[in-house]
Amino acid sequence: MAARPLGRVDYLPTYAAMQAFTATRDATTPDELWLCEHPPVFTQGLAGRAEHVLGPGEIPVVASNRGGQVTYHGPGQVVAYPLLDLGRRGYFVKEYVHRLEEAVIRTLGHFGVTGHRVRGAPGVYVRIADPSSHAALPPGDPARPDFSGLGKIAALGIKVSRSCTYHGVALNVAMDLEPFSRIDPCGYPGLATVDLSTIGISTSWDEAAAILAAKLGTWLAP
Repeated sequence: MAARPLGRVDYLPTYAAMQAFTATRDATTPDELWLCEHPPVFTQGLAGRAEHVLGPGEIPVVASNRGGQVTYHGPGQVVAYPLLDLGRRGYFVKEYVHRLEEAVIRTLGHFGVTGHRVRGAPGVYVRIADPSSHAALPPGDPARPDFSGLGKIAALGIKVSRSCTYHGVALNVAMDLEPFSRIDPCGYPGLATVDLSTIGISTSWDEAAAILAAKLGTWLAP
């Protein structure tokens, strides 16, 4: 899986390019991993509801065909778009999501941070008061995810077409987090959003992107 660093690119042309890549690929097309950051934008998934966009202000709201609800992309966030043929890799969508989350968890581990999964709420979370704590979260009820003491540090939203993936995962590194207060992140009112910077980890976008790319390469392998 070749990594392609795109730099800072607008969301809509990147979305269109992912769709075109996926629509025209065949059984011999190599998989790719696109790495980028976007100017400020809110994106709505297929399940997105207007009431979860509280007050976008000057930031555009863009509809997309990924799964999930509304999220925010902005400078200081590493966005990774794996463009994979799952059939060729030999696993299905549920395992793909698990592997995406695991790659993020391993990336956080590189920085001494413990990432957690919350049942019923895809993505990766950290304990705000003690980001390095290895204590397991309570099992929880997937119908009523419990975010007590947690902050979301990575959001997932994927699309699978003809067994091929696009969209992906966004890891918050060092952002202006204020725009998250203008939405119910991922459809959850009051869900706290954090980045590496706010939990005391100082790193560059380039370093975080390189580590995430390496972990994705490992955990998304056939």
